[in-house]
Amino acid sequence: MATSCPIVTDDVSEVAAPSPDTLAYSFTLPAGAASCRVARAATRVVLKVHGLEGLTDAAVQVVSELAACACRFTPGEDVYVSLRYREDALRVILYDGHPRHRHPRVAEACEVRRRAALRVLGCVVRACEGEWGFGEGREPGGGTRMWAVLPGWGVRGW
Repeated sequence: MATSCPIVTDDVSEVAAPSPDTLAYSFTLPAGAASCRVARAATRVVLKVHGLEGLTDAAVQVVSELAACACRFTPGEDVYVSLRYREDALRVILYDGHPRHRHPRVAEACEVRRRAALRVLGCVVRACEGEWGFGEGREPGGGTRMWAVLPGWGVRGW
């Protein structure tokens, strides 16, 4: 069936086949016990479809650690996950709704607690010669942005 919409085309040959360069996914999960499992499963599927199976073990561990931390800090809220592959590196970002505390000592204690919760993540990312961190979310609702960059060459040697 043809469409009269000038934007929609029935020609799917214009759609790029999945490749590492086209890996760009974002999804929102409820901050609950099953969300870590869903995030891990989605990461496995995305990497396989895009021909990046060699990154799976490290990436799934990173996504799992970030998701678990986000769910721990914001139970009952939503967690936003972003997976991107650019310049031979997988970029993983998670946003949770936990705001930065105004009182300096409380903010410092919370940061220490979050860093401790991400101890395994730090070990994996360092072993892959990547980078990770967290800070205030850039979204209008605030919250916390956690991220990890896994270079393909570093993960393949892991």
